[in-house]
Amino acid sequence: MARPTHRPGNLPAESTSFIGRRREIAELRKKLLTARLVSLVGPGGVGKTRLAIRAATDLGRSFAGGAWLVELAEVGDPALASNALMAALDLRDQAGTEPTQLLLAYLKDKQLLIVLDNCEHLVAAAAELVHAILVAAPGVRVIATSREPLSITGEHVLPVPPLELPAPHAAEPLHQLRQNEAVALFVERAAAASGTFELSSSNQGAVADLCRQLDGLPLAIELAAVRMRILTADQILERLSDRFGLLTGSVRGALPRHQTLHTTIDWSYDLLSAEEQSLFRKLCVFAGRFTLEDVEGVGADEVLQTLSSLVDRSMVVREAMRAVSCFRLHETMRDYALLKLRGTGEEEAVMERCTAYYVAQCSRGMPGARYRLTEWLEWTELEIDNIRSVMRRCLNVGDTRRATDLVAALGWYWITRATTEGVRWLDEVLAPGAGNTVSGAWATFLRGFLAVLHADPPAARRWLARATAAAKALGDDSMLVQAAAMASIAARMDGDPAVAALLLDEARAAVARVDDVAATTAVLQARAMNGMFDGDVETVRAAAAEGARISREAGDLYVLGVMLMELAFAELMTGELVESRSLYTDALQIARRIDDRLAQSYLLAAFAYFAAGSGQARLSARLLGAAEAMRVALGASLIAPLGLLVAKAEATAISVLGQTRFATELAVGRGLSREAALRLALSEKAEAPAAPLDRAAVDVLGKRETDVARLVAEGLTNKQIGARLFISERTVDSHVRNILNKLGFNSRAQIAGWIAESSR
Repeated sequence: MARPTHRPGNLPAESTSFIGRRREIAELRKKLLTARLVSLVGPGGVGKTRLAIRAATDLGRSFAGGAWLVELAEVGDPALASNALMAALDLRDQAGTEPTQLLLAYLKDKQLLIVLDNCEHLVAAAAELVHAILVAAPGVRVIATSREPLSITGEHVLPVPPLELPAPHAAEPLHQLRQNEAVALFVERAAAASGTFELSSSNQGAVADLCRQLDGLPLAIELAAVRMRILTADQILERLSDRFGLLTGSVRGALPRHQTLHTTIDWSYDLLSAEEQSLFRKLCVFAGRFTLEDVEGVGADEVLQTLSSLVDRSMVVREAMRAVSCFRLHETMRDYALLKLRGTGEEEAVMERCTAYYVAQCSRGMPGARYRLTEWLEWTELEIDNIRSVMRRCLNVGDTRRATDLVAALGWYWITRATTEGVRWLDEVLAPGAGNTVSGAWATFLRGFLAVLHADPPAARRWLARATAAAKALGDDSMLVQAAAMASIAARMDGDPAVAALLLDEARAAVARVDDVAATTAVLQARAMNGMFDGDVETVRAAAAEGARISREAGDLYVLGVMLMELAFAELMTGELVESRSLYTDALQIARRIDDRLAQSYLLAAFAYFAAGSGQARLSARLLGAAEAMRVALGASLIAPLGLLVAKAEATAISVLGQTRFATELAVGRGLSREAALRLALSEKAEAPAAPLDRAAVDVLGKRETDVARLVAEGLTNKQIGARLFISERTVDSHVRNILNKLGFNSRAQIAGWIAESSR
């Protein structure tokens, strides 16, 4: 789910050379002037997503907050619809605020356009979410795509027809035919597939007939066009005509459009080898993106060559996530593959292999996750839709044991990325009496940990008491130490210092029996937190310093960040400003590395305090604004110790700037991107602008391809390029292939070298 980098929004757009659908976009524009929700409705394959993206790209420029795409096709659980919108808006479920409440608070004063794509399987949840947003946020407009309307008050339904078709029984001039929507798509995809295809007088008749035969359905046209690698347009037309004739008894008008699409997919599927068909069927088990290793994990053989062939035939979409090559199925393809899998009787066996694979992967990664947190979170973020699907499948069939294994194994994801979602899953797997297995006990501990993060000490104490009892029953001293130490913190938060002291003593006694970094740092963290409540700076300093040393040596970045913040505050309270700032800098670098937004918001406030104290009132005001904006995006509040620093920073900055200028600078800070705010706090320079390319280089590729090539040279993935240029990852991939073809290259590194040479 993409991030904004150039202008507000994460909206991709289809290739500029592809269909404009100007009439539909104009109609959408008129509708949005009077309606805040327009639903594009039509069957699969007619191009609803394409139209929504192209329209929102045009319309989004008139919204201060830009246009944002929310992809719901891979969201199987209606309860996660709000989470999908949060992810699209780059918000974080980290502070205990329910996703819908956080969204409404964030959007209430925003001016932006949201595209909710593929709502049909989540209609009720999508309708409820959209209604709440439209009531709470008057500046927000929504475009929804679905096979049926959302059916809420104020909705304007706009049926989406297929692409414009060439005129029948007439030979249009070649230049005019090139402007036809369906033909333009065929030509673009055929050229991308073959590298050489051009529309000409010799093939224009076959291409026009093909587009008419395929009813102007974009997906069907793409599937046909990719065959231009090995067939001519006439050969494709002949083979498809034979199939349609068998279905309709040669009465072409009897074939409905959904059957046209199904038949085209059938044709593509039947052209696959037995190995390719087998792999394609199995891929439907993945709800989201998947990797080569994932495919191997579900029991597929000869994966690399077979998967590459499916990508070449447009049956599977290839994407790049950071340095990892990923794949996914178009939702229509996934539905088709599932039908084929069921038809062979393989569904249960393949689903079981998928479940076993993810349980094994997550369980294997759990013990060391905290000591390689950055890499583990990257893997989890890539796989989370698949893991969610497996967890839901386990719960649906009553396999609570493996569901619990998965939920417990994702502990650090819930802690750093999705606290309220984690609570929902944990509550579902932890029925009364659960927790008598190792995974159940850890799940219980996690539930208490998340309650502490949510500042809900009564709930935390209940869950942690259960975790402590489970640890004793299992004879697991490491778990006992961590549960008792966390329970001590919860008791102190709940205003019960006597019980907090007893629990800390219990944790200290138990830690002597284990040689475990996590248990040791848990006790040190509890000591530091209790010291903070007591105002005992020396205890905080001693415990946090030792905890920082141990966690740094172990590579436990999350705990190291917490310890550094506590130690920095202790140094600040004793007047050691230089040492305190150095520690806060270290903590901010760690929070940035693991993308801990909550810690980042707190640390920006601390840096605002330092800026005010060093006479940088303008910088202080901007950092205060950035910290506030980040807290709003998290649904978080300012913790008490930092509240004092913020109050002092505000008072100092206002005394220098005056109330009016302070408010102006505060607003500037609120408008900073997160990365810009972090660079500002750390006194880092912004990236230098790219050197201009010479005119000849631009002429070789064209403007959009040049933009893509430049970003390839910067090392960006297709996903990142799509976010930067507001085009889809699929379109980026098409541009990259075109660039390679035009320049005669076979690698992205060669593109980077060419860009560097052209910039001299």
